[in-house]
Amino acid sequence: MTARIIDGKAIAADLRARVAGEVARVKRDHGLTPGLAVVLVGNDPASEVYVRSKHKQAQAAGMGSFEHKLPADVAQDDLLALIAELNRDPAVHGILVQLPLPKTLHTETIINAIDPAKDVDGLHPNNAGRLAGGFAALAPCTPLGCIILSKSVHASLEGLNAIVIGRSNLVGRPLLQLLLNENATVTIAHSRSRELAKLCAQADLIYAAVGRPEMVRGDWIKPGATVIDVGINRLPTADGKTRLVGDVAFTEAAKVAGAITPVPGGVGQMTVACLLVNTLRAACAIAGLVKPAV
Repeated sequence: MTARIIDGKAIAADLRARVAGEVARVKRDHGLTPGLAVVLVGNDPASEVYVRSKHKQAQAAGMGSFEHKLPADVAQDDLLALIAELNRDPAVHGILVQLPLPKTLHTETIINAIDPAKDVDGLHPNNAGRLAGGFAALAPCTPLGCIILSKSVHASLEGLNAIVIGRSNLVGRPLLQLLLNENATVTIAHSRSRELAKLCAQADLIYAAVGRPEMVRGDWIKPGATVIDVGINRLPTADGKTRLVGDVAFTEAAKVAGAITPVPGGVGQMTVACLLVNTLRAACAIAGLVKPAV
């Protein structure tokens, strides 16, 4: 069997186009321009790339895009003051503080300071709690993207056996809740789970988000299963460069799975697109408008 390759780039492009259409509609009908503010602390190269991508894609969707770059040694009170200002700004409907933050800053305090209605990263305890309770909430972007990719293969996830490998607040835990909301039967596992290969072999859906390169092997996978690889790992090559690999041994897995996301070109493409979705949804909710059709 040769797995269908799930084209995250194409699916993300389609999602961004639909967001842009809805942004144009709310501008036309309600005079509302959704606005996204991204705060970058320090000059981490990977974070700078992500922030540039978010700025570019927000503008392309017709949104307001506001970048705030702060030095790595910024005082926590100064960062909190900026967040308070963005909370009050009517032109800003989504606030994202790029993680990770320097160790001199307390990440939990910073996240908790964001207005939950503008928390487009979905990390505020209010949103996490609502999601866990099965209520409407802004969900973290990467898990939201995983669900969309899964639905590009399966019309419904109801009744499917799913395993989530990884229990982080950013991916594993919220993905569990989103899958439960889709009426999937979910197992959450991690690097210390016993007989992990056997657990995977029972799953119709495998979500690998453990942060270990090529940990999930081909012989772990149930024939025909859908594999969503969230991992992004850099491995050295013989010529001194690096190559990107996921948490799944792609070549092995593609011989067994029914569908699989590549790395790169899979889940990573969806994260920024889902950030735009969350910003649009937040803007409509804050304005008291009907939830947009994305």
